[in-house]
Amino acid sequence: MRIMALDMGEARIGVALSDELLLTAQGLCVVSSKGVEKDLVQIGELVKEHGVTHLLLGLPRNMNGSQGPMADKVREFGTRLTVNHPGIPVDYWDERLTTTAAQRMLVDADMSRNRRRQVVDKVAAVLILQGYMDFIARKRKLAQQDD
Repeated sequence: MRIMALDMGEARIGVALSDELLLTAQGLCVVSSKGVEKDLVQIGELVKEHGVTHLLLGLPRNMNGSQGPMADKVREFGTRLTVNHPGIPVDYWDERLTTTAAQRMLVDADMSRNRRRQVVDKVAAVLILQGYMDFIARKRKLAQQDD
């Protein structure tokens, strides 16, 4: 299994990829958004190139748990991915504060403001994917304990 996570923004899409054992998430790239149709093509090429079997989209939520207009756009994009890639499941993961956490990590690493802007979306995608994989690992461990 190989999961690709997307951190969707208005201007950029951060992309991260899991290893096949679902242990680690690696930042893959940042896609410059050029409209839904072109974005779907670019993501589709990455899906094929990396043998992706599962897609994960960061779902932006407000701090009170409600969803705003960007969440609707992410869900629409996910629906289009499902149509374009039948057989590849699309899931959503709460991305609250991932961009903030990514920015803090990059500031702590003493990265320049310009460089942070270039990679923050990719780092946020890594945090989304790693959180999801950690959740899957915890679920598996609990299931094994119940057996």
